[in-house]
Amino acid sequence: MTDGLFSRIAGKRKANSSAAYACSMRYFLYLLFTFTAFGSDSLFNGKDLTGWKSDAKGDFAYWTAKDGVLHCQSGPKKKGSVLWTTKEFQDFTLTLEYKLGHGIIDSGVMLKKNHDQIQIGISGSLKRDLTASPYIPGKGYPVEGKEAIATVKPEDWNILKIVVKGSTYNTWLNGVKGVTYDSKTAIEKGPLGLQLHGGRDMSISFRKIEIIEQK
Repeated sequence: MTDGLFSRIAGKRKANSSAAYACSMRYFLYLLFTFTAFGSDSLFNGKDLTGWKSDAKGDFAYWTAKDGVLHCQSGPKKKGSVLWTTKEFQDFTLTLEYKLGHGIIDSGVMLKKNHDQIQIGISGSLKRDLTASPYIPGKGYPVEGKEAIATVKPEDWNILKIVVKGSTYNTWLNGVKGVTYDSKTAIEKGPLGLQLHGGRDMSISFRKIEIIEQK
């Protein structure tokens, strides 16, 4: 066998091996992401708003539960609203599915009621999609999960995963890593919220809202 032929065969084997390894890693990450919610607690029972409270003195006008889906629809006055869990959380893994409705969607997951937020949809200030990126009061969006944002499915269900450990936030969208961010404004414990941004004519739906508390 000539040296040139040997080199070509060796190179092809190396390329095949690298491709197989990459494929295996993608499959492993897919399984890891898919089964994260195993053993989790459901925050939404699919039937009503048990376990949730509105920031508008019990007014659930913008939020309805039906057939396993939590629907959020802005009103004619385009007032904002946050639907909070009645329970507080410290360190956790939160996984939920969301589907974009009509209008320019500006929503998010509020973390522990300190106004740190993981964005869903279009930032009102920056006018672009910043899903899976943190909004921090006074800092705006310090990091952006551009690769994750590219996976957004406008007409289908998307899977958002948020891991909070101390002051560190990690996000994934549809299995693709979003960001890792250490927040200087994080608080130890608090409820979680789903946001309807004020000044928007929009709708968004949520389902399969699952949490694993890290003891």
